Amino acid sequence: MRRRLRRRCYEAWTGKAIGRCDAAPGCLRSACNDAVLSAPILISAIVNGLLTGSVYALVALGLTLIYGVLHIINFAHGALLSAALFAAFFAYQKAGIDPYLAAFLLAPAFFGCGYFLQRYVIGPAARGDERAMLLVTLGLAVLIENALLYAFRADTRTIDLPYAFKTVDVAFTFVAVPRLISFAVVFVVALALWLIMTLTDTGKAIRAVAREKLGAELAGIDVAHIYAMTFGIGTACVAIAACLLIPTYYVNPSAGNAFVLVAFTIVVLGGMGSVPGALCGGLVIGVVESLGGFFFGESLGQAGIFLIFIAVLLLRPRGLFGASA
Repeated sequence: MRRRLRRRCYEAWTGKAIGRCDAAPGCLRSACNDAVLSAPILISAIVNGLLTGSVYALVALGLTLIYGVLHIINFAHGALLSAALFAAFFAYQKAGIDPYLAAFLLAPAFFGCGYFLQRYVIGPAARGDERAMLLVTLGLAVLIENALLYAFRADTRTIDLPYAFKTVDVAFTFVAVPRLISFAVVFVVALALWLIMTLTDTGKAIRAVAREKLGAELAGIDVAHIYAMTFGIGTACVAIAACLLIPTYYVNPSAGNAFVLVAFTIVVLGGMGSVPGALCGGLVIGVVESLGGFFFGESLGQAGIFLIFIAVLLLRPRGLFGASA
């Protein structure tokens, strides 16, 4: 069952079906080895990697924003993504709301959820200790994931949408429609976030708290409110990412964890707390995963991601865009 789901997700996100090789009956490669190095196929793999990486970047964007202000790694990020996937799933199943339209409802709802968690759960429980905040988020992750498991069991669910497997011809390759929509939405969200951080008083307050918490407090900024706003924005990014994923991805209580592992790598690659780094890192990781899966198979496709993770930690610990200590 899981193999069929992975195959379905691969076909939807790459825009091409997986065919069996005549020379090897058990092989799931889509082309023989003599065609692997052809330029059109490589370009297609790179383009699909960029489109996949944009969604990774959106998940990592919320993670790095929370780290940049609160200076903690939010271990509840994956559990919140799983919860958002279930919310998008039931919005379609019960109310018939298209996942892309559901983003307009779920983003504010999860912003409120994130605000509440930080303001009334994480903050009071941690009492200003950053290490305690980290442990509280870890406890929240366990609580949310087990609550989802209790409520919905471990069953894997999917939805069927008429456009889930449609592709469009973009000059030199075919691109899956859901991936193209996701790519466009991610950049709109990133632009909106940049405008909020640059032009609004809230954005300026967030940047002030991220740079110097004590100075922001002395200037009259409500730091607890800004912490909660930042956590809410990061959680809203997760909700939008879930709505972009649900047309072609499966849902279960631990589905979000796989994306957050990749998001951690993106945050390290781009630089902890760097929003441009999260975007660029997501695109790089998407291409690496796509090419790795193309050359070495689906099971080894993500090996290159963790090799990059180790290399960045060894050679440039602050990441591509991170500021030096």
